[in-house]
Amino acid sequence: MPSAGIVKYHVKLSFDVDGLVERADIIGAIFGQTEGLLGPEMNLNELQRLSKVGRIEVTATSTTNTTKGDALIPMSTDVDTSALIAAAIESIDKVGPFDCKFKLIAIEDVRATKKDDIIKRAKEIKQQWATKTISEGDTMLKDIHEGTSTSGKLTTYGRGKLPCGQGVFDSPWIILVEGRADVINLLRAGIDNSLAIDGARIDESIRDLCDQKDKVIAFLDGDRAGGFILKELKSVVDIDIVHRAPEGVEVEELTPQQITDILKDTIEEMKNPKAKPTLSDPTDKPMAELAEKTFSQINETLEAIGLDADRKEVFKVPISELVSKLSVQSGIKYLILDGIVTQRLVDGAKQAGIECVIGHRVANLTNKDGIALKTFTELGVA
Repeated sequence: MPSAGIVKYHVKLSFDVDGLVERADIIGAIFGQTEGLLGPEMNLNELQRLSKVGRIEVTATSTTNTTKGDALIPMSTDVDTSALIAAAIESIDKVGPFDCKFKLIAIEDVRATKKDDIIKRAKEIKQQWATKTISEGDTMLKDIHEGTSTSGKLTTYGRGKLPCGQGVFDSPWIILVEGRADVINLLRAGIDNSLAIDGARIDESIRDLCDQKDKVIAFLDGDRAGGFILKELKSVVDIDIVHRAPEGVEVEELTPQQITDILKDTIEEMKNPKAKPTLSDPTDKPMAELAEKTFSQINETLEAIGLDADRKEVFKVPISELVSKLSVQSGIKYLILDGIVTQRLVDGAKQAGIECVIGHRVANLTNKDGIALKTFTELGVA
């Protein structure tokens, strides 16, 4: 049987027969009882010969004395012809000696479905390559930076020969990263006091070194594995500050400028240890403690919790009522929600005097207004 040309439409029908019949009986009725109804040029046999109708697919289920099922007819004609054929099949009232009824379910535009699939796949490709590929310009900048950097060379630390920068031995603070490639990338950005933990199992020598430092910073990948490693790291080492790469991105994939942007507040604080951290500092340690304490009671509830300066609960409301609640609420310092931190929410939080907001995700904001914003993932609890 000739296959259809480029299929444009799928004509889908259901049928109900008052008797026991086979698939072949259904197909025979479709061909036989529509023959001559619409003229010889519209007979299904003729349309199949011209490759305008493909192989008719029938599924049938029988009970004690009835048969039900569906029929699918691929067509490469225009939609008018497809509708005419569908109407002709709906006129069938017999399959063999048994009464029956056909009913159109849908005429689907196959090309529209393909377009949707193409767009979906294009988005996946864009996302994959946007996070995995460094542009030619970024590569050249890295090469220039490597050629002019005075930050030092890659070396190793401890019995396990963990990759690190030379600054690890003398610096009063240290940055813990996941692997060797991360240390190299930080060296490219002029940062030489990073140490690779090199695996989920934390080496004892790392804890000994961290005990000698004034501050310990974790800078981990923005994926789920990074979250697991952070939890393991916190169980062994006292972490003062946590930084994460953007969601889905690894530290080794960041450009020197991106690394500088992420770490600039921490670097500034380390240069001026007496300076008071700003509220916009993403490593506000109380936020991590709050996230760990409240995550289990807020996750998947679609609710929000407001806490005062003593971290006592002031209110707990559904997300849908949160903005209106903030408009009449005061005395709140921390806001934790099972949802997305939007600009509208940030505006409401500022008016209510809130200083810190934690959610599952932070939307693209035009104005943070000095409010500290973090996600559960960044704080290592999700």
